[in-house]
Formats: sequence, structure tokens, C-alpha cells
Amino acid sequence: MKISFLHRLRPLITVQRDNPRLLKAQYVALSRQLPIMYAILLINTLALAATHYAIAPHWLALYVPAALTLLGSGRALMWWRLRSLPATPERVFKTLTRTNRLAFFIALSFTAWALALFPYGDSYTRSHVAFYMAITVIACIFCLMHLRSAALTITVVVNLAFVVFFLAAGNPTYTAMAINVLLVSAAMILVMHDQYQDFTRLVNTQARSEKLSEENQRLANEDSLTGLPSRRRFFSLLDQGLAQARLDSTKLAIGLIDLDGFKPVNDVYGHRVGDKLLFQVGQRLLEFVTADVQLARLGGDEFGLLVQHVRSEEHLIAVGDRISEALREPFIIGNIQIAISASLGLVIFPDMAGDAVEAYEFADYALYDSKRAGAGTLCLFSTAHYRDLKRDGATEQGLRRANIVEEFDLVFQPIVDVHTGRTVAFEALARWVSPELGPVAPGLFIPVAERIGFINRLTLPLLKKALAGASSWPDDVRLSFNLSAHDCGSRDAVRKIIDVIERSGFAPHRLDFEITETAVIQDLDQARCAINAFRQLGCGVSLDDFGTGYSSLSQLHALALTKLKIDRTFISGIEGNAASYKIVKSLIALSADMALECVSEGVERWEELEVLKALGCSFVQGYLVSRPMPLEQTAEWLGRHWRAEPVLRQPA
Repeated sequence: MKISFLHRLRPLITVQRDNPRLLKAQYVALSRQLPIMYAILLINTLALAATHYAIAPHWLALYVPAALTLLGSGRALMWWRLRSLPATPERVFKTLTRTNRLAFFIALSFTAWALALFPYGDSYTRSHVAFYMAITVIACIFCLMHLRSAALTITVVVNLAFVVFFLAAGNPTYTAMAINVLLVSAAMILVMHDQYQDFTRLVNTQARSEKLSEENQRLANEDSLTGLPSRRRFFSLLDQGLAQARLDSTKLAIGLIDLDGFKPVNDVYGHRVGDKLLFQVGQRLLEFVTADVQLARLGGDEFGLLVQHVRSEEHLIAVGDRISEALREPFIIGNIQIAISASLGLVIFPDMAGDAVEAYEFADYALYDSKRAGAGTLCLFSTAHYRDLKRDGATEQGLRRANIVEEFDLVFQPIVDVHTGRTVAFEALARWVSPELGPVAPGLFIPVAERIGFINRLTLPLLKKALAGASSWPDDVRLSFNLSAHDCGSRDAVRKIIDVIERSGFAPHRLDFEITETAVIQDLDQARCAINAFRQLGCGVSLDDFGTGYSSLSQLHALALTKLKIDRTFISGIEGNAASYKIVKSLIALSADMALECVSEGVERWEELEVLKALGCSFVQGYLVSRPMPLEQTAEWLGRHWRAEPVLRQPA
């Protein structure tokens, strides 16, 4: 029982160290209030000494209050100075502990001095002593209310002495005063206790709020999946890095990293495996973080890179190559082995970018160029890229202002049967002649149109033109028309395309839509829905540029395709390239196994054609057959090469 009582009493009489935030709040409050308390105490002390100067001994009326005044002034000055000093945890605890201990001795000193003056003088001076003790203890309680232990100590010392002294006097008036002071002090202690509890709760609530705010700040600045800095933190680091580079006259590299082949992992194995893959990617990237290298996850499978104090382009490329090599190593997730790569786009400040906006834009353009060059490629933004970017900007503005019906037209390139040499189809290819820019190559405006989401605005007008032109061809000559990822990206877009076909009067079974492999893997489920809708209408569907993307056989089997088109990169120089030969051979065999027609595009030389024929390719397309031609020339072409004269006849 005794131990339990002491355990409960201890927090009331000592300074507890278990709540540093509360201690600091007490310290700050006392640094404002204690100078006021000492000022009140000393003024009252001097006033009491003055009234007793002529009637009490000099040592009691002069020397003792002088000593007490020096003591109080020193403590007040100390607390005043503490306001300008840093409130370190150690200083706070020591100061509060010292104040708590001194409270007993200071209270005892002033109380003993006041009671020593009581026997001198008349009833008025004695009342002044009683008033002095009562009013000063009230002032001390109010000023020390944030340090409860000190306030309680002073209250107990002063009131115990006051009550005992005046009760012992045997005077009814003094007895009444003692009881009155005791009751008032008790009420004030209760009020002080409630105020202290409210003060403690407020401090704790503020601490919890700050902790929650710090946690929210951490979550906002850290990617929860990979542990890397978040997109928000990346741009903050970018601004800081640019400012430091300007200050130090050093170079800063900004890079964007995009994972090649990540989406098929999600499609085949699900998002759970995809998330685990991203986590492992993040762990590998964390190994490259140093004082000069920062990495962040920007979203999805895109990451940001900052390299400070870049010594040279070779130094930067070496950093990028090491990151690429690390991400090229297979990832093991459960019993699944996954191989991906990473494309990097980099730009150096201040060589090629002047601010954060340009740095990000140029790094993004370099990334786009690296992905066009092939998976796992690193591209450093250069002067040539800057010219291309300006050109693309002009192209973008031209597209936005273009009159699609008047400025865009179509040309048609024949697709022929390698065995008979007969023309079986024409592929419709868009052409643009801008009144501002002149003729713009498809390789320029189509990527820009896809990037800005303009490509689907071209599809319907050009499809109408293609269907109208192809209506004049023989019934067994097909039309091949390209669709972008945007055209297959929603049910509404697919519905609009089908409406154009139905209103045109063109037989759907004579129409083939070409969809790139990249477009398919962007959203496999939506691509499947689009392909099924076209097939139900009677149209054929070709998978264009096959072999350049990351689709798996399981994905191909899930699509209702009718043709595969082998990309021209595998056809060029196939007779002397063993790797291309093996790839094309495999693709032709795959199309045969899946009962799909196979078209090889980009055939420009007889040697290439001979290899394709030997491998069993069914159809070819390219400059060896014919360059694209206007609609008016297709009738003449068909008149010469459709039934009368096969086109694929090697000159003697």
C-alpha cells in the first residue's frame, strides 16, 4: 500500500521525463510566465518590507528582503534569457527539474520571512502579512500552473505554514482567514489540476497531429510499393538539384526509365506478380542510390533518375548502362522467372535544358526515342533531338489546325501472293500535305498524332475515303486499313468505325484492319473486344509489326486474328542475317500452326523474296512490288497485274 501511494505521489511532486513534447511545452510556457511571477513576488516583498521598515529590525526589514530580491531577480533574468536559447531536450529537463526543486526552498524562504515580520506592528501591518502570503501564493499558483509539481509544492509549503500559524494564534479572525485561504487554495488547486490536464491533452493532441502530418508527408514523398521516393519527392529533388547545380556551376542529369515488357507480365501473371516485380525493381534501383544519384518511382512502370556532378557524357552513360544491366538480369518471383529490360532517356543540365520543365520534357522525348530504337536502349538528348522536338512541336500545331478532309489523303500499296504474283489487296497509307509545312512524312506526323491523341480524329475521315475508293476494285481485292491503339481503346471508338463501314456499302469481308502488337498489349481485354466486334462484322484482322512487341503465344491464341504481318526490320537483308532468318522462319511456322495468313512487309530485293518463298511465306509487300500509289493508279495497276500479268516476275 505504501509503495502504491508513493508511486501515485511521484508524478505530482517530480518532473517526468517520459513526454519530451510536454516538457518542451511547459518550458516555453514558464519562460513567459515566471518572469511575471517573480516581478509580482518581488514588488509585494518590497511593499511588505517598506511597511515594516520602521518597526522591525533592520536585518529583517532590509537585509533579508534585499537577499530575497536578488534571488528572485536572478531567477527572473535567467528565465528571460532562456527564451532566446534553443530548447534542447537536455536543457529543458534540467531547467524544469531545477525549478521544481528550488520551488520548495524559495517558498520556504519567503514564507519564513513573512511570518517573522508578523509579531511587529499593529493589526494593519499583521493583516498586510496575511494579505501578502495569500495573494502571492495565488499568483504563484497561476504562473506555475503548467508545472504542476512546482505549483503544488509552493501551495503546500505556504498554505501549511499559513494555516498552522494563524490557527495557532487563537484569534477567531485569524482562524477564519486561515480557513478561507485553505478553501480558496483548495479550489484553485482543483482548477489548476483541470487546466493542467487540458494543457497536457492539448500538447498530446498536437503531438499526435504532427506525427500524423509527418506520416502523411512521408507517405506523400515515398512510394509505398517500392520504397523509392515518390513522384512528388522526385520533382522536389529536381528543383533542389537544379538550384545546387546553378550555385556550384556543375552539371545535373535528369533521366526517365521505362520498363520494357512490364505490361505483358501484368496481363499474363496478374497485378499481384506485377507489384512484386515492381518491388524487386525498386530494390535493385535502391542499390544505385548515393549522395550524387537519386532514383524515384514516378508511377506505373516509370522511374526517375537524377545524377549530380556529372563529369562527362561518358560518365552518365556508364551510370545508365549499369542500371540497364541490373534490370536486365532475370527476376525470380515464386517459381516464375521474368526477364524484362529498361529504356532510358537522359538530358544534361545546363547543356541541353534550362529549367525543370525543359529537363523533364527533354528526358521524356529521349525516352520516347530510345523506345523507338528498341527495348533496353539508352538515349541521351542531343542537339539533333532538340531540332526534332521543335519539328514535332510545329507538326503538332499543324495537326491541331489542319483541315482533315482537305489536307489528308491516301495512297495504296499492293500486297501480292508470292506463288501466283497476283495482287490480293492494297494497304491504305495516310499522306498529309500541310499548307504551312508542306508534305509531312507519315513517320513524322503519325507518332505525333498518336502522342497527342489526335490519331483517332484522322481514322474516320480516312476510312471513309478508303472504303469509297476500294469500292471500284474487283470483289476479290481486299482493302487493308491501319488502326491505332486509340481506335481500339474504347467501345465507343469501335462502334463509330463499324458505323462508317455499315453506311459505306463496302462488303466487310473485303476489309482487313491492321493493329500493331504494341496497341494490343496496351489493353489486351479491350483489344480482344474490338477484334471480336470487327470479326463478327466479317472483317479480317491483321497483327501488324509482329515480333517487335512483347505479346506471348497465350495472348495471340486469345485473339481472333486472321493474319500476321512480319515487321520489315526482320526482312531487310534476311539472306545474310542468320538471326533474322531464324526469327522469320519461326514466325512463318507459327502463323501456319495457328492457321493464319502471313504477310512480310518491307520487301525491297529479289534475294529477300527468294528466301521468303523458300520459307513458305504466303504474301509480300514492299518497294520490290510497288511503291504506294494514288487511288487513280490502282485501276491501271490492277489492269496490268491483277489477272493479266503477275507482278512478281524477276527480270531476265
